[in-house]
Amino acid sequence: MNRLKSKLMGATLAALMPFAASAGTDIKFAGALEFSDDGVLFVGDNHAGAIVALDLTSAVAPEAVKPVFIGDIDKQIADAVGVGPNAVEINDMAVHPVTREIYISVTRISAHGSRAVLVRVTQAGEIALVDLTQTASTTQPLQHFPEEETKFRPRGIMGQPPMARDLAKGDIPLSSMAIMDMEYHNGELFVSGVAYDSFLSTLRRMSYPFDGAQSTASVEMYHIAHDQYETRAPVRAMSVEMIDGKEQLVAAYTCSPIVLIPLEDIQDGEKIAARTIADYGNGQPLDMVSYSLFGQDALFLTSNSRSPQVIPMTALQDAKVVTDADFERGGKFDLSPEMPFGPVGKAVMFDGMSMHIDQLSEQLFVSITRDMYTGSLNLDSNASMFPNRLHNLTAEFDFPQYHAEKDG
Repeated sequence: MNRLKSKLMGATLAALMPFAASAGTDIKFAGALEFSDDGVLFVGDNHAGAIVALDLTSAVAPEAVKPVFIGDIDKQIADAVGVGPNAVEINDMAVHPVTREIYISVTRISAHGSRAVLVRVTQAGEIALVDLTQTASTTQPLQHFPEEETKFRPRGIMGQPPMARDLAKGDIPLSSMAIMDMEYHNGELFVSGVAYDSFLSTLRRMSYPFDGAQSTASVEMYHIAHDQYETRAPVRAMSVEMIDGKEQLVAAYTCSPIVLIPLEDIQDGEKIAARTIADYGNGQPLDMVSYSLFGQDALFLTSNSRSPQVIPMTALQDAKVVTDADFERGGKFDLSPEMPFGPVGKAVMFDGMSMHIDQLSEQLFVSITRDMYTGSLNLDSNASMFPNRLHNLTAEFDFPQYHAEKDG
């Protein structure tokens, strides 16, 4: 749901939020990030099997939101934490709904082990480290958290034996995907990821302020491209939207089906049959941002292997729900006639590769972007109606003769 529309609804809740009496938050891993409407920051800790809520509500909104540009953001963060740029991993990014400051979760790697770091980028473009020892917090441990002994099984492509880089996947525990995405909505936190049982794909919901209770539901969906019902690969990006008269999760899956899940179905112990309405055919969704484009509600969906897609919310209303009975048997590739299927939206030009993206203002996205020419990793502000930078683009308008003719 569009956070800019809903943030004022939650602003009066700050005084009701009970936090731990003492600070000194012990975060083992800072992964997925999500803000409440008034500025509580939820941090997914895949190592500790918990979600930490940080009290960042004592904040003042700027008079005007400014675009922020920082070149080589990874190097800047590395300097701030005292390591080389190859010793930091950027895990996620979220914008504070009040201050419009940008928060980035980072892993600092050294010979003595890794450490969780939370970075704040101000509206002035200054980088600061959040002092977790002085930040009040509460923690919600997750039930059915996968143990770290179970690892992924390496595989090669198209029947070929796995390469060395494929074998490295065998060192990654399933718990690394326990918290993939979080969505705050009306006093509840929804969490996608995996749990360790026969149904790995899991949705959790919990009230905030945390009370120790949580509902954990397993999710099954039909994957058109794979031609099978899947219960393991988790939801990677999601947003709560009003679809067909009810609140539903719009969820983008690993390998990129799009499904709808009514919030009322997410109950403890339930096995949910998600409703498949679209499939891109391949790719790994990264972020889903709810925003307004030309006065119409839409979703901006990024992926690690395709251009961002703009999905009008109207396209999701009354969308056809499909099952295996709607297609011929057999797997399908990106170029198969059936792909992409359903209301996948339109691809939008985006210069570079967005690793993480969020809404900075009603007119701006902020993105951690890999430059396709230099390879640098930059923090960029992009106009939401045209999310590009002109320095890498050459068009008719850049030729002096064009302007000479116009001016003459």
